[in-house]
Amino acid sequence: MAPIRLGMVGGGDGAFIGAVHRIAARIDGEYQLVAGALSSTPQKAQASGATLGLAADRTYDDFKAMAIREARLKDGIEAVSIVTPNHVHYSAAREFLKRGIHVICDKPLTSTMSDARKFAAAVEKSKAKFILTHNYTGYPLVRQAREMVASGALGDIRVVQVEYPQDWLTEAADDDNKQAAWRTDPARSGAGGSTGDIGTHAFNLVCFITQLSPDSLAADLQSFVPGRALDDNAHVMLRFQGGARGMLWCSQVAPGNENGLRVRIYGNKGGLEWAQENPNVMAYTPFGEPTQLITRGGAGMSDSVAHLTRTPGGHPEGYLEGFANIYTDAAALIRGTADGKDLPGITEGLQGMQFVNACVTSSKRNGTWVKFD
Repeated sequence: MAPIRLGMVGGGDGAFIGAVHRIAARIDGEYQLVAGALSSTPQKAQASGATLGLAADRTYDDFKAMAIREARLKDGIEAVSIVTPNHVHYSAAREFLKRGIHVICDKPLTSTMSDARKFAAAVEKSKAKFILTHNYTGYPLVRQAREMVASGALGDIRVVQVEYPQDWLTEAADDDNKQAAWRTDPARSGAGGSTGDIGTHAFNLVCFITQLSPDSLAADLQSFVPGRALDDNAHVMLRFQGGARGMLWCSQVAPGNENGLRVRIYGNKGGLEWAQENPNVMAYTPFGEPTQLITRGGAGMSDSVAHLTRTPGGHPEGYLEGFANIYTDAAALIRGTADGKDLPGITEGLQGMQFVNACVTSSKRNGTWVKFD
């Protein structure tokens, strides 16, 4: 099949995540980037488009003009990646969704719960597909863990623990640090700092693997750096429907940690442990038996997960390949050749926003339990 014609909103010069999305979209040859509104500054948008080799008439100064024109073109975009700061996600996605253009959006869903609800309504009304790029769900061993939990290998889930420490915001960020500037700004990031930026990833990972539904949480949020308006550290206790309990820690002020996403899941029959910085190995311990190491592409991997690996065993795969699995699964969903059952979407997006709001509310109430709603 011909590659899906892809557009991008955001991701121009100086952006981080846009380049990651472009690499992920290219890895399996499923997409071709043909248009973009790459910056809120027209001059920068045009320069970024030229750098990426986009035609001048397919490089737009704003996303609404892009959505209108591309929807009218015979060879217009079929899907768009939205890789802007959080507060732009909804307004940009709305313009494409209402014109039947599929949307692949970076997480979290948006910056406010009000916009999140409008977002959900726009997705429901549109005939287009919506995918949220919680990229860690694309790692082969994360999919393996999900299958093992569903199969009953761990029994009834009792305890989950997840942590996501980083250290890059340990000190006040320089004004020239574009990535820090918008992530620590409530107007662009939303109510959550570390909770929105990385806590939503940790929370989503637990829910994805276990398929547990959250019931309530109690949170203690801190802004350790003087003058910082949003949290940079959070300790969260979780209660799930059915009785399972959990703990979540996310921090961007933990020196010595680069991207330490780690999850542990325990049932009455066994336990699993997986760490993102060593993603090709997962520990599985049946109760009363020695720990087994399951490797990506190695013995013990499910046949249904095998297609997610691209290199022979012992040759590492990681962040970019996991991200690519989201894009490739999204392509199959867009083409109607798969049901997208493993892809995060609007439900997961709303759940992530509920997580952030509940954390902020609970912490303001001195850590009282707050229901998900």
